[in-house]
Amino acid sequence: MRRRLHTARRDPLTGLRTRDGFTRRATTLLKDPRAVVVLADVDHFKQINDHFGHAAGDALLKATADRLAHYVGRHGVAGRLGGDEFAAVVIDNHGTAADLLAVLHGVLARPADGLDPAVHTTVSLGWVRAADHPDEDLSGLLRRADEAMYAAKQGRAGVRRAGLGRLFATWSGRRAGRRGSGDDTAPGVAA
Repeated sequence: MRRRLHTARRDPLTGLRTRDGFTRRATTLLKDPRAVVVLADVDHFKQINDHFGHAAGDALLKATADRLAHYVGRHGVAGRLGGDEFAAVVIDNHGTAADLLAVLHGVLARPADGLDPAVHTTVSLGWVRAADHPDEDLSGLLRRADEAMYAAKQGRAGVRRAGLGRLFATWSGRRAGRRGSGDDTAPGVAA
């Protein structure tokens, strides 16, 4: 039974935890005030699939997952939330999350081993320190990291830290302009 649960909580392509497995471990890690929540999204992933084929896209996802898992190590957790979106929770022992995420951004942008060097892209990262929002649960922190990631993607900044202000969200909890948000025009302010 334990083996079946372990398998059910792993993404078959990347080997990372699925949303359920990620949520369980991440919730535990968020009890540590040094926890940092990271959201990563592969830029222009659809174009990779369309131009080079799904096998190349899968290899790119696997490489991204492997590199993210290496970054978080044994004391953090990484998961594939779906499609080309990944999340992680790491414990920032030295207060250097911004520097380490800048390095990770560069590592994630390297072409995948064994693939045509033309099959490459960048990855946009958004992150938030859990201690900056002590009343937020994992879902709220992921929304903040998602907004920061989206801002990084729009500004071509690569990495963006979530601000301390209000969270902009739609009624469904997803940022405006994103499928499933219920409002593809402008974000509404959530209290």
